[in-house]
Amino acid sequence: MNKASTRCAGRAHWPRETDQQIYAVGIGSNRLLAGLRPRDIVQQAFRALDTRPLRLAERSPIIASRPLGPSARSYANAAAIIVTPLRPHAMLDQLQAIERAFHRRRYRRWGARTLDLDLLLWSGGAVRSKRLTVPHPALVDRGFVLEPLRAIAPQWRHPVTCLTMRQLAFRLAQPRPTHR
Repeated sequence: MNKASTRCAGRAHWPRETDQQIYAVGIGSNRLLAGLRPRDIVQQAFRALDTRPLRLAERSPIIASRPLGPSARSYANAAAIIVTPLRPHAMLDQLQAIERAFHRRRYRRWGARTLDLDLLLWSGGAVRSKRLTVPHPALVDRGFVLEPLRAIAPQWRHPVTCLTMRQLAFRLAQPRPTHR
């Protein structure tokens, strides 16, 4: 653990079993799959996230959001709290296996996708490697991630800013001054 994660006690209010890790996972979809609409795909993703070795502890409401980048389709977004014995890199592998099961293809940044699962937060604090950065680097700037997360984990503290998800969502929603 690093100084930031111990300084602000990044984990949420869920009871912590000694061998269990707790993760906040962002869920997004904006592409049809075998007749399933994005909202239906997010529902199916909740089921996939509740399959061993993962246990779905909390699930947010599903919201609609505008796409980032070149994609023209709106997104269905949600968040989930997952309990598992998997460490962060193994959890990333598990999430990517679920994405592949939903025919996720990684061919264009911010392009349309059947399913996008992002590891947002980890009860152990922060991770930084070539493959994985936790907390998710764009978490504090994305309302479509913060709003669902705030709904299920309002008191979870960001391990770097030490602000809760409620505080981050509030800050993001505030009007910003325009420079002339």
